[in-house]
Amino acid sequence: MNSFTTIYKTLNYSKYSYFRRLNLMQVCKSRVTRHRGLVTYSTDVKEENEEMHTDSEDSHHPGYDYLYSGHIPTTRFQKTLLAIGSGITAIVDPARDDMVSAFGETTGYFALQRLREKMLQDPVGRQILEERPILNSSTLDIEYLGSLPENTFGKHYWNFLNKNGFSPDARLPVQFVDDEDLQYVMLRYRQIHDLFHTVLGMPPHMLGEVIVKMVETFQTGLPMCALAAMFGPVRLGPVHRQKYFTTYLPWAIKCGSSAKFLMAVYYEKHWEQDLQEFRRELNIIEPPPGIGRKKKNTENSS
Repeated sequence: MNSFTTIYKTLNYSKYSYFRRLNLMQVCKSRVTRHRGLVTYSTDVKEENEEMHTDSEDSHHPGYDYLYSGHIPTTRFQKTLLAIGSGITAIVDPARDDMVSAFGETTGYFALQRLREKMLQDPVGRQILEERPILNSSTLDIEYLGSLPENTFGKHYWNFLNKNGFSPDARLPVQFVDDEDLQYVMLRYRQIHDLFHTVLGMPPHMLGEVIVKMVETFQTGLPMCALAAMFGPVRLGPVHRQKYFTTYLPWAIKCGSSAKFLMAVYYEKHWEQDLQEFRRELNIIEPPPGIGRKKKNTENSS
């Protein structure tokens, strides 16, 4: 278990370093030019960002190498230990995003390979892999999204973030994927998760998360999604569990299997599009009514 303990300590250190870099990036935001939901950096900001990656504390941490920023090299044995430990922890406490992330990275190699190949076969997916867009508060103009008409995809995404107190910066960096291209595929999946919620019309409570994970299982084939879709219903209250199996599970299966390949969608180019029209383009079935309505006694506590 010494190997797992060492990796676990490195994981906590890298999580600290990631949020430290985010704080540094906030200092640069005042020198950024924003336009139509996208961000253009000035030269000095680019240089400052590069300096953060090369001179930050984590680049000198003995647990890292230079495959990509923040990569933690691990053997197959270490990955197995980490997958088992993080998987058990994630089931017991789904709020442990570090453990959920670690499980996804240590078990997703073959699924990530298939996702990359499928993206390369799609013109938009190939463009995404070539341009490697990043979704965070430094590349998104949040205020612009909030100014869009209510029917647009961008405004619905802004409402999702604002209503739930979320930030596009909350997604942890990838660390245990031993391939730079696959690292980006995992990062892209992670950063567009809230966009999945938005386009599927699913709130971020337990029932909504389980539904989204089932759709993602069909769309991505990632073991972490399948694990969440399998064990998530156990944490639902009796009313929500019944609704899930009778209404939402059939919808999620049909939606996940019939929708267009959602990893090959350049969401950043659809902010101004009407959400209903966008769903029709993606062949997403209209979500079941009523799931977004709040009740006084939530099923999460049942």
